[in-house]
Amino acid sequence: MRILIANDDGIDAVGIQTLAQQLEQYYDVLVVAPDRNRSGASNSLTLSRPLQPIKVKESQYRVDGTPTDCVNLALSGVIDGDVDVVVSGINHGANLGDDVIYSGTVAAAMEARHLGRPALAVSLVGSVHFETAANVIMQLLKDAHTLTLPIGILLNINVPDIPYSELKGIKVTRLGYRHKAQAPVSAQHPRGLPSFWIGALSEPHDMSEGTDFHAVEHGYVSITPIHTDMTCYEAKSPLETWTDTITL
Repeated sequence: MRILIANDDGIDAVGIQTLAQQLEQYYDVLVVAPDRNRSGASNSLTLSRPLQPIKVKESQYRVDGTPTDCVNLALSGVIDGDVDVVVSGINHGANLGDDVIYSGTVAAAMEARHLGRPALAVSLVGSVHFETAANVIMQLLKDAHTLTLPIGILLNINVPDIPYSELKGIKVTRLGYRHKAQAPVSAQHPRGLPSFWIGALSEPHDMSEGTDFHAVEHGYVSITPIHTDMTCYEAKSPLETWTDTITL
């Protein structure tokens, strides 16, 4: 099995290199990742200029673009042949709840699903035990052939930042959600121009049992199936009733 690994933290990030070192012991691994940190890039594609994939070592390429660019180039055959599965990560920090809206890690996996490949997005809820997350992915891939999912589904995986031996198990979860983000923070500009840092993420608002937040808080690996159909089906009927009264 040939595995494409991508991320949003950049090709030199500890997470992606830890995952690559683990997986290449058992699989044919291709790494294609941004040349720098592109966290928060979401599903953006670079359309205003050409991209330049550069080989940095055997089976590893850096791209001067977004996580989605990296997967798009790799799966379009531009870089080093075909792959069977895409793993995005290991992200430095959680992608829980509504984090998935902004996450370049999840976006890379989403692009893979758009292009017809099974995809996992994996994040460490911290910045220490990357080998724990790598071991979790190894175990999941061993049994991946037994899993059948509907078309268009990707798996968003969050791993507690603890030793592998301390994990309590795996829970299949739904996305929780956070309180609204904190306010932007003023930043000094050398020329006195108005400048701001985007506000930090807030604490969870919904971390009830069954959510991804609840699982990792209690020592479990969280796996949430995600799809890109954002239609709110419950709203269709009242919306149709409303629009039926409107004459254009």
